[in-house]
Amino acid sequence: MPSRIPALLEKLRLSSLDGFLVSKEANVSYICSYNIRDSYLLVSNKETCFITDFRYTEEARKNIKGARIVEYKNLFKDIAWLVKKYKIRRLGFEAKDLNFAEYTKIKEYLVPKVKLIDTFNVIETMRQVKSPEELTHIREAIKITASAFDFLKNCIKQGQSELGIAAEFERFIRYHGARMSAFNIIAASGPNSSFPHAGVTERKFVKGDSVLIDIGVEVNGYKSDLTRAFFLDRISPIQRKIYKIIQGAQDKAIEAIRPKVALCKIDHAARSYIAKHGYARFFGHSVGHGVGLEVHEEPSISSKNTSFAQEGMVFTIEPGIYLPNKFGLRLEDMVLVTKKGVEVLSGAIDKSI
Repeated sequence: MPSRIPALLEKLRLSSLDGFLVSKEANVSYICSYNIRDSYLLVSNKETCFITDFRYTEEARKNIKGARIVEYKNLFKDIAWLVKKYKIRRLGFEAKDLNFAEYTKIKEYLVPKVKLIDTFNVIETMRQVKSPEELTHIREAIKITASAFDFLKNCIKQGQSELGIAAEFERFIRYHGARMSAFNIIAASGPNSSFPHAGVTERKFVKGDSVLIDIGVEVNGYKSDLTRAFFLDRISPIQRKIYKIIQGAQDKAIEAIRPKVALCKIDHAARSYIAKHGYARFFGHSVGHGVGLEVHEEPSISSKNTSFAQEGMVFTIEPGIYLPNKFGLRLEDMVLVTKKGVEVLSGAIDKSI
């Protein structure tokens, strides 16, 4: 039995479920401790079934231990047959992941006595606290990302383009041990950087530009996510002012992190600092988010999240200020909640201007 199954079974017991269908790719990978695609898990007290097709059957047999490998012919019909075999009467499913068409198809094949029970974040809450093995992968992803920043800062010059930076990044990370980029790179220059999640364009850098670079990589399924700002030629007074404010806001948020502190208080620490300096309306996103098998996962570091920080959580701290039609600046680091406080996992990266 995969080592994370007992904890999941206990959650099912507390929810009065005797079976659970895992459909979200990251959750399947987490429970199996192996990064794999296009597969499902059916979890019950009697047996755990890893359900996949011909493309991944042999790979699963080699890498996934303690689960029965089922190669399906008709996916939802075969799932229904297994539900009947294991006498599951209350089957939980991941409501945020299973789409309506899939739900309808499964329901069509299930016997009338089986109830489909929608659930939210059952496995996501388990994933919030990282194991030592997970932290090893995350640290390696951050290390490669740090090296990429060192490389890219020499590429950021007048005449280079956002698209060119993205291409240089993709090439660099594969030569340095990353499987892939964790997400589409953000390389936003000049007024484009006022869009928090700007798409890459062919715009070329010009004198006086600020360039916002948001990058991350994947190592053994685990992601990194860091953002830095670069400046062509001299930094203007307003750019320097905004940069210092977001540095201060990030420092305030990091100072607030410790076990058992409400996550909304971490958000407030950064947000109130920006508001005190008169830029509240130019900072509209949350202060951070969890990072692991997904680049955006639980916990959310937002004003709405009243849950508490726990030792072993990994999340970003990323205050930003975005001035429409001018420029935007953001600093993003990844932190680990420790027994006594916090470790800035990406702290070795030079953020000076």
